This record gives sequence, C-alpha cells and structure tokens, in this order.
Amino acid sequence: MKWKEIKNSDRTYIIGEIGQNHNGSVDIAKLIVDMVTRPIREELFGLQLDPIDAIKLTKRDLTEELSASAMNKPYDSPHAFGKTYGEHRAYLELSDEEHFEIYKYAKENYGVDFIETITSPGAMSILKLFTPDFLKVASRDLTNLPLLEALAETKIPIILSTGMAGKRELDEALEVIVKHHEKIAILHCTSEYPTRPENVNLRSITYLQKHYPQYIIGFSDHTIGIAAPLAAAAMGAKIIEKHVTIDRRMKGTDQAGSLGPDGVNRMIRDLRLLEKWLGEEDIYIAPGIEQTRIKLERSIASKRTLHPGEIISEEDIHLLSPGDGFKWRDRHMVIGKKVKKTIPVNEIIYPDSIE
Repeated sequence: MKWKEIKNSDRTYIIGEIGQNHNGSVDIAKLIVDMVTRPIREELFGLQLDPIDAIKLTKRDLTEELSASAMNKPYDSPHAFGKTYGEHRAYLELSDEEHFEIYKYAKENYGVDFIETITSPGAMSILKLFTPDFLKVASRDLTNLPLLEALAETKIPIILSTGMAGKRELDEALEVIVKHHEKIAILHCTSEYPTRPENVNLRSITYLQKHYPQYIIGFSDHTIGIAAPLAAAAMGAKIIEKHVTIDRRMKGTDQAGSLGPDGVNRMIRDLRLLEKWLGEEDIYIAPGIEQTRIKLERSIASKRTLHPGEIISEEDIHLLSPGDGFKWRDRHMVIGKKVKKTIPVNEIIYPDSIE
C-alpha cells in the first residue's frame, strides 16, 4: 500500500518487525517471512482475511553505531553471539546483498511491502540495491537530525517511532523531514522491552491524531500479547507494528517479547476482524439477525382465551415470544378490536384473528 492509501483507508496496515530475530541468518529471516505471510482464516464464519501488509528489517553500519570502548566491552549474556558487544552485533548484521535477497524473496513470493530501519548514513548503502516501500526511523534516532535529513532527501515515505521522544523532539524531527516531503507516519511507542502496562499510554495515539492530523498515526507495540494492538487499532491507529519470530524460545534478546506463529496468526486475524467489527457510526438493525429477532422478541399475546365477538381490552393482553406479531407500541391496533376467531390463552394475536 502507498502512503496515501494507508492515510485514506479504514484498513489497518500491519507490519511484522523481524528486527534481529533472524539471528544473523538469511534462512531464518525467510522462514519468518513465510510464517507471517500465511493465509489468515476465521473458521467459524468461514472468512478468508487479508494477511500481513509488510515486513521490516534493520540495517546498521557498525562503524557508526557505538564508541570503540562500547564495542570492545565484554558481552556476558545468555543471548550473546560474541565475546564483545561488537562481535555480537557483527554476528547479527546482514550484508546489503543479504537484505536485498530477503527483499526479493518477500516481494516475489508474497507481494508484501518491505520496510527498512536505517540507523546511520552509512547504512543507506542498501538503497543502491533496492528501494524499500518505507524507511523507518528507530526511536533512538528521532534526534539524529543529520540521518533524518539524509533519509528525507530520498523522498521515500518515512515512519517515525516516538519511543524516546517528547513533543519537542518530534517537532524538530518533522521540521527536518517536511523540507523534502510530507509522506510521514508517526507511531506511538514506548521503548521498554517488554513495556509495563502503566507505561503503554495508548491515549498518546489520540493526542497525536489531534495535534498531527496531516500524518498517518499508528502504534509500535512492545507489550506482551495482542490486546494492545487491538485497542490501538480500535482507537484509530492506522499502522500496527509488532516484533515477530518463528520461536519465542530462541536465543536472542527480542525473541521472548515477540509474537510466535500462533500469536502472529491471532493478531492479524483479530485486527482484520476488528475492521469488520467497527462498522459505521450509526445505530440500526444489523442484517442477518431477522430470524433471531423473530424468535426472541415479544409480541402481543392473549392472557386468556378470547372468543369470537369479544372486544379486546388492555387487561386481556401481555407480551410473549415469538416476535412476529404486534409490538406493544402497536397495541392500539389490538385494544378495542373485535375477535374474529378463537384465540387460545397465551398465543400471539395475529392480524387475521381480529377485525
């Protein structure tokens, strides 16, 4: 989908963030793509639902990431892929060509959008090989104004996460980008992994909708489970982003906080059902409930046996199911009328029984 299509659509744009959950393996990345693009079906009503819209990877240039001392610092963690943090990061990093391979795999096999989080100007080298549908700016780089300038100059639509920013930082970032284009999405985000319930603050979504109506507003989620994305979408978030993996028990710092195969399926299913649940801003009798209405609603019925020639009084009637007869609001069409044929006690009074 294009920026304008997302902006003007009632459909939720769902992003599966692979991030570093590929553990440095192109094959694992492809397996995750396979998993998140599976057909989505709701079995009870036999609905075939729209699948995920996009997958996202992150590209780093390790020469522009951390200080030398930070890169050389010993990394003692059960999730470490190297003895130092620099070795760990290098193990997880895919080359430009590997990103391009995953891009082609996703596009050619599933036709999904492809998004790249680019963390420094040096990492923009992948743009020589392909053009992502969107560029993502991680929360930590919202204040990286030189990077924002370089990304904006490409004219590729940009998605911003607000996880480490207040209004001042967001406004400064927007000021840089809009010099080049206004195809911008802002995702409310909390940079806490996983996010504690009291820190999610979904009402930031309505704040962004009110104060930045010219942009697409969405939600990048780091909570456990799928409830927060559903609530965000119900509040009008047009983009939902969630970490995904093939196995939450795999080695890696983001695996446990991601959605596995079943969680991905349930989140996409429920977000697509939510699009149907929301309906329109009106109150009306929904199609498909007529038989239920007839079965369960009440109609005017006899409290005693009514004989031909008798005049019906209000004391002679009450309400019983089914609901295919006169409603109480129509009792003036029954009271004072003459009975044409015998109406047994506790039976619905139909028009052909009275004059």
